[in-house]
Amino acid sequence: MKPDESRVVYEGRVVTLLVERWGDHEREVVDHPGAVVVVASDGDGSLVLVRQIREAVRRELLELPAGTLKPGEEPLACARRELREETGYGGGRWRAGPRFYTAPGFCRELMHVFFADGVEPGEAALEDDESIEVVVVPAGDVDAVLREVEDAKTLAGLLLYLQERA
Repeated sequence: MKPDESRVVYEGRVVTLLVERWGDHEREVVDHPGAVVVVASDGDGSLVLVRQIREAVRRELLELPAGTLKPGEEPLACARRELREETGYGGGRWRAGPRFYTAPGFCRELMHVFFADGVEPGEAALEDDESIEVVVVPAGDVDAVLREVEDAKTLAGLLLYLQERA
């Protein structure tokens, strides 16, 4: 399905804002290259999360490691890169999970979920503008952590993880 008309009103480093005409209606649409989220567990079955400042909501959030796809980058390669950069963890056995739109009412960001089991710690490689705390959560404590999570991709990833374990 294509709009009758589309025009760019803003082009940023990561997103583009479009105004699209669908019949008699105009819609503002955020075009996004897509992203990944990683549900990573270590050899003990503990999950690797991160706590970081999210300027848009003006607070620190507890999240699963995640990141935006670079041009031409495959989702699995992005997931491995982001986990290593943000947490230092790597290796393990990887498998793809489902994908979902994060906010389809106004945004085209398609999120790819990956599961990584048996990851091992290493050295993080944070970008200059990142300040991330690695939070390792024992598998048995995931239910309790859900109440603290305010990030949709993390809720989805953790619920998928819990569903797989059930």
